[in-house]
Amino acid sequence: MASLTTQPSKKSLRTPAGSDGSQRSSSGQTVKFARRTSSGRYVSLSRDDLDMSGELSGDYMNYTVHIPPTPDNQPMDTSVAAKAEEQYVSNSLFTGGFNSVTRAHLMDKVIESEVSHPQMAGAKGSACSMPACDGKVMKDERGADVIPCECRFKICRDCYMDAQKDTGLCPGCKEVYKVGDNEEDPLDYSSGTLQLPAPDGSKRDPKNMSMMKRNQTGEFDHNRWLFETKGTYGVGNAFWPQEDMYDDDEEGFKGGMMESMDKPWKPLSRKLPIPAGIISPYRLLILVRFVVLCFFLHWRLRHPNEDAVWLWLMSVVCETWFAFSWLLDQIPKLCPINRSTDLEVLRDKFDMPSPSNPTGRSDLPGTDLFVSTADPEKEPPLVTACTILSILSVDYPVEKIACYVSDDGGALLTFEAMAEAASFADLWVPFCRKHDIEPRNPESYFSLKVDPTKNKSRLDFVKDRRRVKREFDEFKVRINGLPDSIRRRSEAFNAREEMKMLKHVRESGADPMEPIKVQKATWMADGTHWPGTWTAPSSEHSKGDHAGILQVMLKPPSSDPLMGGADDKIIDFSDVDIRLPMFVYVSREKRPGYDHNKKAGAMNALVRASAILSNGPFILNLDCDHYIYNCKAIREGMCFMMDRGGENICYIQFPQRFEGIDPSDRYANHNTVFFDGNMRALDGIQGPVYVGTGCMFRRFALYGFDPPKPDKITQSTETEMQTLKPNDFDPELDVNQLPKRFGNSTLLAESIPIAEYHGRPLADHTAVKYGRPPGILRVPRDPLDPAAVAESVSVISCWYEDKTEWGDRVGWIYGSVTEDVVTGYRMHNRGWHSVYCITKRDAFRGSAPINLTDRLHQVLRWATGSVEIFFSRNNPVLASRNLKFLQRMAYLNVGIYPFTSIFLIVYCFLPALSLLSGHFIVQTLSVAFLIYLLIITICLISLAILEVKWSGIGLEEWWRNEQFWLISGTSAHLAAVLQGLLKVIAGIEISFTLTSKSAGEDIDDIYADLYLVKWTSLMIPPIVIAMVNIIAMAVAFSRTVYSTVPQWSKFVGGAFFSFWVLAHLYPFAKGLMGRRGKTPTIVFVWSGLIAITLSLLWIAINPPAASTNDTTSTGGTSGGFTFP
Repeated sequence: MASLTTQPSKKSLRTPAGSDGSQRSSSGQTVKFARRTSSGRYVSLSRDDLDMSGELSGDYMNYTVHIPPTPDNQPMDTSVAAKAEEQYVSNSLFTGGFNSVTRAHLMDKVIESEVSHPQMAGAKGSACSMPACDGKVMKDERGADVIPCECRFKICRDCYMDAQKDTGLCPGCKEVYKVGDNEEDPLDYSSGTLQLPAPDGSKRDPKNMSMMKRNQTGEFDHNRWLFETKGTYGVGNAFWPQEDMYDDDEEGFKGGMMESMDKPWKPLSRKLPIPAGIISPYRLLILVRFVVLCFFLHWRLRHPNEDAVWLWLMSVVCETWFAFSWLLDQIPKLCPINRSTDLEVLRDKFDMPSPSNPTGRSDLPGTDLFVSTADPEKEPPLVTACTILSILSVDYPVEKIACYVSDDGGALLTFEAMAEAASFADLWVPFCRKHDIEPRNPESYFSLKVDPTKNKSRLDFVKDRRRVKREFDEFKVRINGLPDSIRRRSEAFNAREEMKMLKHVRESGADPMEPIKVQKATWMADGTHWPGTWTAPSSEHSKGDHAGILQVMLKPPSSDPLMGGADDKIIDFSDVDIRLPMFVYVSREKRPGYDHNKKAGAMNALVRASAILSNGPFILNLDCDHYIYNCKAIREGMCFMMDRGGENICYIQFPQRFEGIDPSDRYANHNTVFFDGNMRALDGIQGPVYVGTGCMFRRFALYGFDPPKPDKITQSTETEMQTLKPNDFDPELDVNQLPKRFGNSTLLAESIPIAEYHGRPLADHTAVKYGRPPGILRVPRDPLDPAAVAESVSVISCWYEDKTEWGDRVGWIYGSVTEDVVTGYRMHNRGWHSVYCITKRDAFRGSAPINLTDRLHQVLRWATGSVEIFFSRNNPVLASRNLKFLQRMAYLNVGIYPFTSIFLIVYCFLPALSLLSGHFIVQTLSVAFLIYLLIITICLISLAILEVKWSGIGLEEWWRNEQFWLISGTSAHLAAVLQGLLKVIAGIEISFTLTSKSAGEDIDDIYADLYLVKWTSLMIPPIVIAMVNIIAMAVAFSRTVYSTVPQWSKFVGGAFFSFWVLAHLYPFAKGLMGRRGKTPTIVFVWSGLIAITLSLLWIAINPPAASTNDTTSTGGTSGGFTFP
């Protein structure tokens, strides 16, 4: 990765200074290496430290990670040494944390199964030829042994380092190692062009061996020779202009062929406005309905119901709030837009070979993908593993992708499941590339009910698919068998420890009758303790108390494609790139007494760790059950980030799409009205809100900086990277105060300007005032070194965020259940814009709860977060001027909508109260009232039809959304308001949990959860509303039929609104019925008890008077209740 021109490179930054021979990260964390023996003990890897065993606790020995590059120790800078360090890092499990040494545990074995891919942790070469050494030879990208000497003497990394340190001679041939003969030095790409040799040899690079290489057919590649040598073939030569031929002041275009200027400039994305025939009537109807509502409310205030003022007053208050709530929801929908992307233009600009880039190395910026999981029991490891596989096989330059999985539970089950996924990716990822597979989640792909051979041209597809399907079935068996495998392994090792302890007791002469206490540890595949959470929790090994863990499952790939062969795997991968993206397992440190801030804290830990390891300018976060359904999704988002004006975009939000939803979508799980309507409308203002998953962030925006202001930053005219410091982006930020904002990691602070620069769009147009020159991102990534990984472990420790601005200004924001909305709001409040990217093929797909109770609890969490936002400093009323007015209204609606439940519940009881009392909300059903009601209804229906037109949703989806709005509004939203008020006023935390559960009966039915009835207190208000309205309709109908002068107008008015309420509650009633009408007894008990209580209460308050005829016939008795 390129670094700032006036600053040392990342590699030099990580090289220790001083002569003490110890390697420390910038935070003072010492890295110690140890090798596990077959007995599980740790022995030193340094011969000089063998006599220090008594000075350290446990079995760990001091070993310096790097030997300082002194004049007598120059071989440390060779490519062999760098490869050795990188492979050593990828085979080590790093642990550390608060007041502890960062240790790297060399993993002899990561999983029970065999590891084959050379990038994966645990991959080993041949045995070392040194006497009494059990080490393994280093492997290159193809899996071949790395042999640093021409004599072909096989030597492991440790022996090689010792030989270099002692004599510098090869132990095999006793000759001096030739530094630099084994690999080409990385080329300088900072100027935008490849530095290639001249034909006359005056500027020839002696280490550039490309002239000696031939193409894949074995023939001499003339075109490549012309490009790389600027040579000629007599008449008709290929002319390359000299670097000083064009006196051009444009940054990034000096030297080389100016092929980017020869092509007409094309945008990467376009705005597609809604047709005027749809949006103009839509806006007009909004205005008409608003005016009619004003007149209607004025008429209601002028015509009270004198017979039932209480009923009239409640209805008017509720109707006024509904009008206000509708206005908040409708105003942000005035400017909806659509967008389109052009992937071909993106490919031409960034991926196409050219005279300055003959190999076609991509100039796209890097992207780090985050996947979060917390509990393998609630989030099955197989689901997470399939999500990881869909990420590793994404259609994006392999070297520009880095995947990070956050295991907030620190479970060994998740760790080994991720290792199994990395192992299976060796077969799955090249298979997807070879046959252009979609989707690239193997579980979803093999479950498709379509013809798999459709649009497949290769003759070996069916055979390859059959083999991969067999391997995937075995993969699932291994994943599902991991819990038993870990349990049996741990029991065996614990039994061995007990036997050792018993033997020790017998030998020491202690009392054999005294019980032996041995910790029930959880053991890894290599026979050592798991540093995370144990199955039987103990001190420093529980969910809330364990060390930080970081394992590079797949080390960074090589910069150039690595083509497979016919005999490498069970499938012929000839002409298929077999490289895998970088993959890292992270479990942040947790200790008692620290607030770990749930998912937001886990995301911020990944932000810091990834900034040091890969520092991708963009971050895409996904839930563990949301996988990449469209392999080109990242390219779609990059079309907006890399387009003109993309420097002002903080994130790209993709719509959430779900699988496994019942066909009728009973509880509006697809939520298409929000994702296709509201979010598309916000895209026309300042951008959609952040909804938690499927979002591509600009890393620089997550760091809490304001959007760039090109007019205030002096642009450099050189092709080299412009040197910018954090205070150039934030004038109020003192450089000396960086640790206060970002923590005390030097590598993290130095990565900020690099990420900002690499995330800029190309400066390929005069209108792009804040860009970067083409070609600077073709530089290969620096190899991993232990100091960087150790620094990553230190920044995921529980103490790192103390006295910093993480969670307050930087990263994901803390303090709310819905940290996603708050994080997006803070960015918009600083002036950033966001974009909504709807792709033709869904970008991501996930799962959603189809059970009524689970759905209500999901909505409860969202509504609780909204109430917290309303009562916090994140209330949009307090926002800055950077937040646009319509965007402010949208965020205000996010905080206010739960309070609508108070008025909604009252209004749902009004029809029943009207029917029971014999009064209506108006004195009489006058013509004016009916006309107002008709106009408002017609406007509502017309707006719904037009909204369906411009958003693309269906009428049935719109109606399902309306139904669940009332269901959630009378249950979860009300509970959220009560919970929020109690928290704000009294500081009381309450939670609504399940009180009874039943198991599903049909495991073969994918919709079995739909019929599962799990009682929760959230169901009480809707049940009461439904029962009261049904009873009220029955009572009112009987009273009207048997009355002397039937008043059908009042009954019809009340019955109409009661029917309106019951029609909205119909999905809720079906959910209570379960399968085949089996309803829990508690439902009938609650319903009957509450209905009888309300009926008796009403009779006691307002007993019905007997009619005159009845009084005469009963001898003058009056005032008693009589049945009709």
